[in-house]
Amino acid sequence: MDFSVIVCTYNRAGNLPTCVAAIAEQQGAQSLQWEIVLVDNNSTDNTRAIAEKLAGNLQGPTSLRYVFECQQGLNFARNRGIAESRGKYFAFVDDDILVSSRWLASLYRTLEDNDADAAGSCIHLAEHLRLPKWINLDMYGFLGYQDYGLHCFRMDGVAQYPFGGNMSFNRRVVDKVGWFNTKLGRKGAGRKRSELFKGAETDYFHRLAEAGARIFYTPDAVVFHQVQPFQLTKRYFRTIHFNAGYQKAFFDGTQYARTLMGVPLFLYQQFARNAWRYVCEVASSGVDAAFRQQMTTGHFAGMICGYLGRRRSTEKST
Repeated sequence: MDFSVIVCTYNRAGNLPTCVAAIAEQQGAQSLQWEIVLVDNNSTDNTRAIAEKLAGNLQGPTSLRYVFECQQGLNFARNRGIAESRGKYFAFVDDDILVSSRWLASLYRTLEDNDADAAGSCIHLAEHLRLPKWINLDMYGFLGYQDYGLHCFRMDGVAQYPFGGNMSFNRRVVDKVGWFNTKLGRKGAGRKRSELFKGAETDYFHRLAEAGARIFYTPDAVVFHQVQPFQLTKRYFRTIHFNAGYQKAFFDGTQYARTLMGVPLFLYQQFARNAWRYVCEVASSGVDAAFRQQMTTGHFAGMICGYLGRRRSTEKST
């Protein structure tokens, strides 16, 4: 098997027909042996029935296999997909992603021609999407947007790496760095604060970079993110920033010389400076214009809570 396309899904049965149809209608991949592996991450809707119907109706050079993963969490689903897939290469597609017609052929060519361990490409927002005015261009990345331009290049895996909505791998990466960390990443639908964690891809690509992996960007394997309505709210943006700070601090094993209640002293200062900056921006430019600064302030608040949570966790374990 040349390639496996892994679709991880949770309670979005309505998204699957269009998602799978776009994958199945690939051009330039006629010479490849490839498959679609749909991983149901413990859905409670009719995901299984829809998947089985799609598998029965699928026409073309590929097939679809349904897999059920009972442990809740995107990284549990990803790891199950890797284990169940049979391709030399595998790629992940979220259930709210529509791939372009030459997506598979472009990723395969990039991985093959560069002897790459991983490859990714552009993630564009759906063309019909209308964004609130408070979402600035530099905030698109928090909706999964990524575009490094028109030329293929090797990414460093630290400052530059593929996003989770459009990433592919050579199977040998499992031997190099193992599986996705199941302590990180989204749980469930990602609508609640306790579910909405990111950073899983960052962790994986950082580990690949440390192992000297070859990671490449190609401009030709474009996908389109069908952003969900709840992701266009200020609450969503605040939550992902707070949770990112919390997660970063909670798993930080650094020993700091000066702390207060387990929190590095400098972090209180950073929070205070950014909170004051936010107040000043609200006064001068208004709440919407200052929202990006509010997100940054929330990130530092999350870090403070994360260190406090780490301290409590350590005390309980001892």
